[in-house]
Amino acid sequence: MIRRTVLTGLAATAATPALAQTAPAQPAAAEIVRLTMTTAEGPLVLELAADKAPLTVANFLKYVDAGRYNGGEIYRGMAVSSNPLMGLVQGGAKPGKAIAPVAHEPTSQTGLKHVDGTVSLARYAPGTGTSDFFICVGDAPYLDANPAATGDNAGFAAFGQVTQGMDIVKRILVMPKSQKADNPAMVGQMLETYVKILSVKRG
Repeated sequence: MIRRTVLTGLAATAATPALAQTAPAQPAAAEIVRLTMTTAEGPLVLELAADKAPLTVANFLKYVDAGRYNGGEIYRGMAVSSNPLMGLVQGGAKPGKAIAPVAHEPTSQTGLKHVDGTVSLARYAPGTGTSDFFICVGDAPYLDANPAATGDNAGFAAFGQVTQGMDIVKRILVMPKSQKADNPAMVGQMLETYVKILSVKRG
């Protein structure tokens, strides 16, 4: 049940199916790419696993290097029903020229897992992810690929980790929620006041 809810809800702001990126624009310069995401609530330090999820990391960096996350927003805080202090927060880039969605890199391929602090790509169907991302608060194995499951069992493409600032992520998760949402699956999860992403920079 919880996996289906998350799959439906996270899909709301991802791209519609289109020709997916199949290779990074350029080779990753390092196995780990370090970024600072400065939000209106404070800074988050992210480490992206370019060695394990090269396509997804290259996709994220396209938006970073184009300045598309500067002025973006964290707009969702979804708590799991069993624990209001666990779940995920979701955000995305500001609108702009379309960038082709990226080919899906499942956790069964990358070896990455959805644990506390994991940064992952939101999507509709596999291969539709663009700029929208989410950060796990608490372990979330139900977001990993599960080839034994029926239906959409590809999970989400984990590609990094928050190494500093999880206290800020947890604070965002419990911020007041609106009872309005374009997607019915997100009712009660959209932040009353979106958290502005001021900048995302390498280093």
